[in-house]
Amino acid sequence: MSSQQSFEPHAASAAQPLDLAAPWGAPSRSVDLDGPVHYVDFGGPDGCDDPDAPSPVVLVHGLGGSHLNWVGIGPALARTRRVVALDLAGFGLTPSLGRSTSVHHNAALLSRFVHRVLGRPAVLVGNSMGGMVSLLLADRRPEQVAGLGLIDPALPIARQRQDPQVAATFALYAVPRVGEAVLTRYTARYSDRQRVLGTIALCFADPSRADDDLIGASVQLAAWRRTMPAPEADFLGAARSLLAVLRRPRRYDALIAGIDRPVLLVHGEDDRLVPVAAARRTATLNPSWRTAYLDGVGHTPQLEVPGDVLGVLEPWLDSVAT
Repeated sequence: MSSQQSFEPHAASAAQPLDLAAPWGAPSRSVDLDGPVHYVDFGGPDGCDDPDAPSPVVLVHGLGGSHLNWVGIGPALARTRRVVALDLAGFGLTPSLGRSTSVHHNAALLSRFVHRVLGRPAVLVGNSMGGMVSLLLADRRPEQVAGLGLIDPALPIARQRQDPQVAATFALYAVPRVGEAVLTRYTARYSDRQRVLGTIALCFADPSRADDDLIGASVQLAAWRRTMPAPEADFLGAARSLLAVLRRPRRYDALIAGIDRPVLLVHGEDDRLVPVAAARRTATLNPSWRTAYLDGVGHTPQLEVPGDVLGVLEPWLDSVAT
């Protein structure tokens, strides 16, 4: 397989490959990293691949997410620099194919992706689990990272501040066999559209802000993912590895404090999965970070209020050295 080509995610759909982000100007591509890794390329201005051009941006989705999580801001960011969004192993249109879906292995995958596809340091913009994966890479391979944009990243949470429903759900995910049974029943009970809308209800403070075209593309992706072997195992492998990092908050805090790259932290005030108190705590421990808190916004601000996110992300990107 060549390093960059059109992506055909499943043999049965080879005649009509899924190109879900094409309406947003981001055609599907694939790179072989011990198996196919799907990404979309939002492009960039003329000369964006020159060594002296601004650092490219890699957009990294969260748990259960995909490249579609970035269609609200990718086209605007690509006006000034190269922008790509990948699907981590076991998510979106990247099948795991025996590869681990843990945050540590996906950080290693992200490192190889930056090297192979971009060939130069990049600004990593990660949401939720994608923020954790980006932090792990910045700790291990700082020479590959020009800056970090963290949008509602996975952070240590004080137990008393956890949303009860979210805490109970993740407690079930952590238990072997129980988590698999819970996810299998959920998938069987609800339609693809119902599950997409359920995720929006959890991740948005105001679900009415969801883009109809994006909902349609997400339903298509959910239907395709049901054809993959053991999608529940891929999800739970990532979820359990994320929880393992969070269970060692001092170690994670120390890793975060050791990051020596420019960091922007953007966080929704009404995030149910990672309460804003966790973001404020982490920002206090890292006073050199730039921060922006968005009132009335949930866990995926780049989808819920893309204009507000661009309003803080674009000026910060302009300040990051190439």
